[in-house]
Amino acid sequence: MTRRFTQAIVRTPSPSMIEGLTSADLGAPDFHLALEQHHQYIEALRQCGLKVTVLEPLDAYPDSCFVEDPALCTEHCAVITRPGAPSRRGEAALIKAAVGFFYDYMEQIEAPATLEAGDVMMVGSHYYIGLSDRTNQEGANQLIAHLRRYNMTGSVVPMKEMLHLKTGVSYLENNQMLVCGEFARNDMFSEFDCIEIPTEEAYAANSVWVNDKILTPAGFSQSHRLMREAGLELIELEMSEFQKLDGGLSCLSLRF
Repeated sequence: MTRRFTQAIVRTPSPSMIEGLTSADLGAPDFHLALEQHHQYIEALRQCGLKVTVLEPLDAYPDSCFVEDPALCTEHCAVITRPGAPSRRGEAALIKAAVGFFYDYMEQIEAPATLEAGDVMMVGSHYYIGLSDRTNQEGANQLIAHLRRYNMTGSVVPMKEMLHLKTGVSYLENNQMLVCGEFARNDMFSEFDCIEIPTEEAYAANSVWVNDKILTPAGFSQSHRLMREAGLELIELEMSEFQKLDGGLSCLSLRF
């Protein structure tokens, strides 16, 4: 049975976002344009039927608008993570109260583990966990142990190229999945109906299923054609300023 989301948590970008972590060579983000794009993102979530909790900006944490990484929201519990980027570790404690408002059961990733939820992809009650520069084996082990307590499962996905697992693979429900780069034709995902995103449009691989609609970054015509041919209903959103910080659509919200 396909899940339905009713809630989302987002955090307003701070002016300090221009100092955020990035490996992209796209220049510094325009803060005011980022605010407008973030507003449109919130409106799209509401259009999909979600009630959106908007958290205050955190100037001390330039990457804090990417709320996906410091917490994982599952059907049965929330997990506060321990980000692999040292500059982001303080974000976990600062999102705990907002997440805890909605959850009776909370778990925690502890040192020496690192885990960012951008490396975690939910498929029903199973969670794929990418091993990346931000998420280590101990982080994956701790998360799998937490999941098992609530009759959920997890498995590890080796990675070599992508920043996060969901940089290159996105589950869109109904057995449909976007794949790109190192995840294209990966045997771990052979059971899914995979839509391969062209390498030159790799950023479009981070698209998000929200209650039968797909939020997808604007400007990727080949990818959008492939998705529409697969019967998907798209909401295209401008994401240029977040792309400059290696951030995608999934990064900007916790959906549950």
